[in-house]
Amino acid sequence: MYAARPKLQVCTAVAQNATRPALSLKSPSAIPRTPISPVSAASPTSRRFSSLQVPSYGYINSCSSKSILKKQPSNAKAATGKHIEFKGTPTVHCVTPIENPDEYYGTHTKMSREERRWKVRDDDTSVAIVDKNERNKAKIHFLENVTADSRAHRGIHPILALESHQESLANLVNKALRSLPVSDHNNGIRLADGSKRRRPDFISATRGPGMRSNLSVGLDTGKALSVAWQIPMVGVHHMQAHLLTPWLVSCLANDASSELDTLSPRFPFLSILVSGGHSILVHSQSLTDHKIMASSDDIAMGETLDKSAREILPPSLLQDAKNTMYGKILEQFVFPNGPADFADYHPPMNRGEEVVKRQSPWGWSITTPFANTRALQLSFSSISSMVTKIVKDRNDNLSHEERVDLGREAMRVCFEHLASRTIIALEALRLRHRGDDEVKTLVVSGGVAANRFLMTVLRSFLDVRGFKHIKVVAPPPYLCTDNAAMIGWAGIEMFEAGWQSDLSCRALRKWTLDAQAEDGGVLGPSGWIRNGPAL
Repeated sequence: MYAARPKLQVCTAVAQNATRPALSLKSPSAIPRTPISPVSAASPTSRRFSSLQVPSYGYINSCSSKSILKKQPSNAKAATGKHIEFKGTPTVHCVTPIENPDEYYGTHTKMSREERRWKVRDDDTSVAIVDKNERNKAKIHFLENVTADSRAHRGIHPILALESHQESLANLVNKALRSLPVSDHNNGIRLADGSKRRRPDFISATRGPGMRSNLSVGLDTGKALSVAWQIPMVGVHHMQAHLLTPWLVSCLANDASSELDTLSPRFPFLSILVSGGHSILVHSQSLTDHKIMASSDDIAMGETLDKSAREILPPSLLQDAKNTMYGKILEQFVFPNGPADFADYHPPMNRGEEVVKRQSPWGWSITTPFANTRALQLSFSSISSMVTKIVKDRNDNLSHEERVDLGREAMRVCFEHLASRTIIALEALRLRHRGDDEVKTLVVSGGVAANRFLMTVLRSFLDVRGFKHIKVVAPPPYLCTDNAAMIGWAGIEMFEAGWQSDLSCRALRKWTLDAQAEDGGVLGPSGWIRNGPAL
């Protein structure tokens, strides 16, 4: 690869999100342990177990038909009727103990708080071709998504999502190849139509976190292209890609004729990653140095909005929905006029106003989570639970006006809870970092970042709580949700920093961003190859 030539890559990404606990089936140890293993007479253990004596029992059928077998000692008086009796000493084989039953049989694994933090949607299959030149100018040559149709299940169905990945990914890659720049070199890729296209510099594919089966579709496709074209591959962290999406946006906006531009925003910055699978506050100091400041203790904000939407939206609107992005449909339902419907929003001026419970004209209210504590924690499950209870108490007999009010209140409580924790995080960072290390940018990314009311709430909180100087940055809606362009851009940044993935790398169900976490964050898992910064 020459320094003067722009970097070009094909990215295959399967967006992930494990929406239910996984069943962990582990292989037996090196020496197989079977539940019943006959033992030879020469075995030392045979002297202990081969001559066990057991009492003889008789089983009496006391009914004429379809009876229950009753168990009693064989020396009891014989009963009238049919009598089936088992006598004698049975042969008993040695039962080899299984030292670790969970290892042999497998076990249902309950998701921990840490694992719930990294749940990701897994119903989107996406392919992109992203180009970046030496002046930090970016171009997306191709970007297309296919979303699994899970409307019948009112949410993501893991099997349908997996089948959609398997059916769609190869076709998307084949379609994307026609968008590669034309090549005049002999080492280009010749397509079926006879045209020659430029060979990408490397491949990016999502490595985790998420459901391994879904991730492996994209990761294995990336490996295959890497081998076929003899180019490197980068296994990308899904959350890191969301964090870096504003860099892609800034480079897309750069004028191709202008001088060299720096990436924006600059480190350090604080990020809010909110979607149907994750809700976290992240302090980022470098490409791979991230600190989780707060995360949801239960479910993600996007999941809460989806659940609330399924309760609030009229049945006819749910039935006619073209996808399962119910939170987005709810926003359109309660704010049909867009920002004009919440132009009069006023944030609580202080913590005292935050904890005041607002009573609706309809007699119900929704309590803000953690209203009486400054703990850096997020929690959203109680909001959707209260919405469900309100609708149930009304026997689903809500007027259009009450449904709109309930939807707006559910969103307000969700967003103000998130904004409150963001202010607490910024206050903590201000005490620790001064000068150049001070956070000046708040990045908002993930599917929920496309909600305009959320952006209004965050901006309003910052303005009245002493952080008016903080700039709020969010990608355009088409780059907020899971997409291959953001995976491709994260791959470019890691590749330019000198990192690529070994072809033996595996998909990761759990993979944190935090460098201080047990798994070491972005660079923690095995499979990274360090080659030095790319030219």
